[in-house]
Amino acid sequence: MTDMIIHLIAIVFIITISIVIYRKRSARSGLSQACPEISYDTLEKIDGALVQHGNMNDRIYLIKLGQAQPQELIPRLEEMAQENSYSKIFAKVPASEIPVFTQAGFRKEGVVPNFYNNSEDGFFIAKYPDPERKIEELSDKYQQVMEVTIEKLTEQNQARAIDANIRKCTPDDVEEMASIYSRVFSSYPFPIYDPAYLAETMESHVKYFCVEHEGNIAALASSEIDFKASNAEMTDFATLKDMRGRNYASALLARMEEEMARIGIQTAYTIARAISPGMNITFARGGYSYGGRLVNNTNIAGNIESMNIWYKSLA
Repeated sequence: MTDMIIHLIAIVFIITISIVIYRKRSARSGLSQACPEISYDTLEKIDGALVQHGNMNDRIYLIKLGQAQPQELIPRLEEMAQENSYSKIFAKVPASEIPVFTQAGFRKEGVVPNFYNNSEDGFFIAKYPDPERKIEELSDKYQQVMEVTIEKLTEQNQARAIDANIRKCTPDDVEEMASIYSRVFSSYPFPIYDPAYLAETMESHVKYFCVEHEGNIAALASSEIDFKASNAEMTDFATLKDMRGRNYASALLARMEEEMARIGIQTAYTIARAISPGMNITFARGGYSYGGRLVNNTNIAGNIESMNIWYKSLA
């Protein structure tokens, strides 16, 4: 009887592990839309550091090191990755802390000069508990996007006026904003489909902007501000399908840069989909420099995709 119970427990354990592995591989191969039960990743403070983690992106993301000591924090992150079978640990850290992370097995994937207060470089680094996560099945396509981006830079780029109004979003817009984001993205690393999340972040550290066409929002973008480090991520770009090709993304980017410079932000950057020619061309033409590629980093538009870093000084 005891042997039978042990056997049954073993079978249940194997099935559970198989389901976890299937879900993670499905997300990487574009089947994550079939797993709607996966919730958004958790955002929490660990030893003074701001960390996001969960099954949606199948990773740990150290967003801000804060007051945490790397020697103590790294083992905790590694333990968390092991307990939850996360396949990637991704971190954004100052150059001065790189030796400790390198010694722990982290490797550089990107860098933004003068990321912190226009004085210290910011490194985007990663460690892969699951070596399969490092394999880029679309690496050739990512390279093609970069080649197209460089090619477009050599073409004459005439600024085009847009046929719409650009303005800051307000709390009155959050329902319409959430609807647009849900129509544009089948998955996203943060809960931008939730009006409450948009309202909360709008109140704290994110400035949302929109293009308004004939009284309705046609395109969106945001500046996620780190006031302490004087940098801002230009992100959350979304244009309704029938409104594309009108230069809205470039116009939004220019407007956000103007606002960030006005409030004293010194460095702008983005983490753009490596598979998207449009967004990479938009930032390259906007005077941004390439900072590296984050391998299989983010669950966006139904897949876990690699992302390109672009940066620009606003000082």
